[in-house]
Amino acid sequence: MAIVRVAEDVEAGVVGAGGGGAGGEVTEPLLRRCGKEEEAEPKIRDEAEASECGSQGRLQADDGGSLRMVLVSTAVAVCGSFEFGTCVGYSAPTQSGIIDEVGLSISESAIMLYFGRILLGFSTGVLSYVLLICSGSSATYIIGALVAWRNLVLVGLVPCVLLLGGLFFIPESPRWLEYIESLRSFPKARLEDLLLSKNIIAVIVGVGLMVFQQLGGINGVGFYASYIFSSAGFSGKLGTILIGIIQIPITLFGAILMDRSGRRVLLMVSASGTFLGCFLTGISFFLKAQGLFPEWVPTLALSGILVYIGAYSIGMGPVPWVVMSEIFSINMKAIGGSLVTLVSWLGSFAISYSFSFLMDWSSAGTFFLFSAASLVTILFVAKLVPETKGRTLEQIQDSLNSRR
Repeated sequence: MAIVRVAEDVEAGVVGAGGGGAGGEVTEPLLRRCGKEEEAEPKIRDEAEASECGSQGRLQADDGGSLRMVLVSTAVAVCGSFEFGTCVGYSAPTQSGIIDEVGLSISESAIMLYFGRILLGFSTGVLSYVLLICSGSSATYIIGALVAWRNLVLVGLVPCVLLLGGLFFIPESPRWLEYIESLRSFPKARLEDLLLSKNIIAVIVGVGLMVFQQLGGINGVGFYASYIFSSAGFSGKLGTILIGIIQIPITLFGAILMDRSGRRVLLMVSASGTFLGCFLTGISFFLKAQGLFPEWVPTLALSGILVYIGAYSIGMGPVPWVVMSEIFSINMKAIGGSLVTLVSWLGSFAISYSFSFLMDWSSAGTFFLFSAASLVTILFVAKLVPETKGRTLEQIQDSLNSRR
């Protein structure tokens, strides 16, 4: 580059006899030197261009390697959520087989089943933030209708092995490392800080959404789908296969709508759909109990459950988790998210354990209760849940504070 600058100075006539000054004569030796350097200049430029091309090639190679690592890391992460989905969907197609072969009552389970479910609950709780859960549950619904319940366990082992092996080859994400670094500038969050006036509305919104998500009956419907269909006179295996087929495309459709229509609208539309689905299912069991229009009972039950699953998958399933991740301030995200997740799983346990007893009490009444919870959900979202789409954390916090 120094040679290029000297040549430009010569052409502009700014280099004098002594090599400095402005507007002087250009000396013969300098011209001769410049002539030789000008001859060498194309070679130097060629070398520079070659070096630049080599750098670009290395950058492209690095970019390709980074992309591969991102894809591998993502694939490993979603193996965990796929495994989560297989755990969620396991009991629906296997319940009748387990009860018949092991000889269990409604409230029993074998000790090893208890132990296994506790381990699965602990492990999948860590994966609650990750996507692809719906795909895992759909695959389990479909495969579980075709294989024995003991063989279905093997389906869940495949993503476990891939996840465990893949974790040795993926790095910590830069975003996570930046997040850890940024937390050092904030005071350490304590559990009692959640009760402060600046945080309490976020806690009410996050916890409330999870409570209403569970009161809507998703784990009762999801865990006992085959039993519900059979009780209504429809094929349990065919019913769970149909659930598995509709879940994935509807969830993808909901993901597209989430950033277009907004969180609040999607939640209210979804809760309206879960209300309709539970109400139709309740009507089907009411007709069955009264001995009215028996030919309508299976169709109403199937329609109600499919409407319910579709409506839940489009909003009440994924959106509460998205909103939860957006409403807490940076230093409260970990402790706030942990509390919300704990409430979700406590609700899941309560609904899934009590569902069989509720169905023995009144099948129609069970679904009417779920439909009533969906109506209250609409009011809760309309009154308290802020819109978080396209808004900064500061704007979301201001919106929450205005609802005190």
